[in-house]
Amino acid sequence: MRPVILVPGIGNSGPTHWQSLWQIKHAEVTRVMQRDWDHPVREDWVKALDEAVARASAPPILVAHSLGCLVVAHWAAQSARHCYAALLVAVPDPSGPTFPSEATGFLPLPPSFHKYRVTVISSNDDAYATNSYTEERVATWGADHICVGEHGHINAASELGDWPDGWAIVDRWRNE
Repeated sequence: MRPVILVPGIGNSGPTHWQSLWQIKHAEVTRVMQRDWDHPVREDWVKALDEAVARASAPPILVAHSLGCLVVAHWAAQSARHCYAALLVAVPDPSGPTFPSEATGFLPLPPSFHKYRVTVISSNDDAYATNSYTEERVATWGADHICVGEHGHINAASELGDWPDGWAIVDRWRNE
């Protein structure tokens, strides 16, 4: 079974976030740990992801939320390591008005994920990305796209619990 690495966004994922619930529920799921969750610097966060992938027993499935999605994009553009697939949930617009000012170095975005299977999950009412921005990312990255309707930033506030629909995608990839 393929390993799964969670890539949280700014502030990490709290105890009721679906990423944290997945980690509790599935012992084989690990999380990238960042030195500073509140002041993300792209180079530091990408390095931490690269180190986590290096420790994996096989090319992992990366499951990123929010800023973690941009970390995965930058990692994929520069690392010689491989992942099996990437699930990018609630990709934020780093040029958007709500993007955290304390997150530095995330522009410009890499052009593509030619090496990997990528699925982007979005919501119609995400405060951090417009639908047109998400569609642009999906097209540019050659990703599959699933819109889950109106679930905000697809985080703990969305009240998805352990989000079984999201886990079903990961579980299918784990068993291919």
